Amino acid sequence: MTMPKYERVASAIRDQIQAGELRPGDQLPTTQGLIDHYGVSYGSVRTALLILKAEGLIEGRQGEGVFVREQSDR
Repeated sequence: MTMPKYERVASAIRDQIQAGELRPGDQLPTTQGLIDHYGVSYGSVRTALLILKAEGLIEGRQGEGVFVREQSDR
């Protein structure tokens, strides 16, 4: 069974954070940049970001973008 597109995007970003490729404070690409990079729809990117936000890995800053959060428990 194939993984849903939003989960594939969330997993890829999660892996980059855990591998240290994306560090706390780093800004994620724009929504459009993620759509282009992963070849998925707006809805898939939005859902992936909501999942990562719920996991405490990223945070949105109004008017600035989406950033990797500091991981206090690691």
